[in-house]
Amino acid sequence: MWLTVAPVTAQEVLLDRVAVIVDQGVVLESEIQKLIADVKRNAAQNNQSLPSERALRTQAIERLIVTNLQMQMAERMGLQVSDPQLDQTIANIAARQNVTVDDIRAQLDADGITYDDYRESIRQELITGEVTRANVRRRIYITEQEVDALIDIMDQQGAEQAEYRLGHILIGFPPDPTDEDIADARGRADRVIELLNDGSDFARIAIASSSGSEALEGGDMGWLNINSMPTLFAEAVQENDGEGLIGPIRSGAGFHILKVMETRGIEKVEIEEVNARHILIKPSIILSDAKAEKMLVEFKEGVIAGELDFAELAKEHSEDPGSALRGGDLGWADPNNYVAAFRNALATLEPGEFSEPVRSEHGWHLVQLLDRRVDDATDKRKEERASQLIFNRKFNEETENWIREMRDSAFIEVLEPTNS
Repeated sequence: MWLTVAPVTAQEVLLDRVAVIVDQGVVLESEIQKLIADVKRNAAQNNQSLPSERALRTQAIERLIVTNLQMQMAERMGLQVSDPQLDQTIANIAARQNVTVDDIRAQLDADGITYDDYRESIRQELITGEVTRANVRRRIYITEQEVDALIDIMDQQGAEQAEYRLGHILIGFPPDPTDEDIADARGRADRVIELLNDGSDFARIAIASSSGSEALEGGDMGWLNINSMPTLFAEAVQENDGEGLIGPIRSGAGFHILKVMETRGIEKVEIEEVNARHILIKPSIILSDAKAEKMLVEFKEGVIAGELDFAELAKEHSEDPGSALRGGDLGWADPNNYVAAFRNALATLEPGEFSEPVRSEHGWHLVQLLDRRVDDATDKRKEERASQLIFNRKFNEETENWIREMRDSAFIEVLEPTNS
């Protein structure tokens, strides 16, 4: 089918042009104008004032120079974002904003932006972000001293916010107590501790036995900050990590027994850990999937029957070099550190039980859960949080340095438009 081409009329057409040469790449005038238009549109939506057109153009050119250099570096590094990855990212953006992808399309259309342009801008953000992370991450070094210093600051800030609802029982001394009076008070305090540990009601014992001013309130001292409670109590609460019964603590007035009844403003993180062992068999050209599975079934039957020893089997047959020499013992670990199939198998087991053979991406596993425990991960989380905060600060600082160095070492030529 032939198409009739309309004759071209004599009309001045503004053609795109190269505005900046950036090493092996270029920035086009159309890119500059598009970025300026985007900035103006966002400013109008947010009622923000803008600098002069010249200043705006200068800033836009600088932004595009850096982006161009990053994209050139990404090409050299072989970094790409596939269409499926891009579509998933946009779907995630929509989900975070509680809208659909169609809603995003409609908003873009209303703003005069094509969906294809939007997709490519997201692709570019992902690529430049990965280039930056890859290059800046290796410039960052965090010392233990930096982490410890920040944890100390976090602890001080946390101590100022933390509050404890304390129960208090005082087994008091008479005036001018003798050694016998002190020993008698200590004996009564020990009996109170014993009763409380056996489940007796704290308030009832406080009302019956305490010489403290809060006795009629069941020993309830109310909510107290570490800095507002008696120094003797503050030290004991902190040493005991603010948990359970504390004491007897001796003072000039007698023996004090404390109970932390509630806390607030205190971050405490507990995680379940598992102690497990396993035998890993990897299928190969010689050993089929079915034979590997059957091998572990026979191992399990032999161990349960008492004819085989799990640890010896692991040492002889397991292909996990990290645990085989320890009889397959993986030690205590957060189950979330394991691959899904392994983690799911552990979740169904009681201590001492064996799983059926489990297939993961590593091969076939025979798993035994040895035990479970709940571990206090508060300090570990503090350390992780402090490290992340330091990393973020240094990352921002080093990103600026890296961009400046990259920009300074590149060949940049800004081409002024001709008047013709």
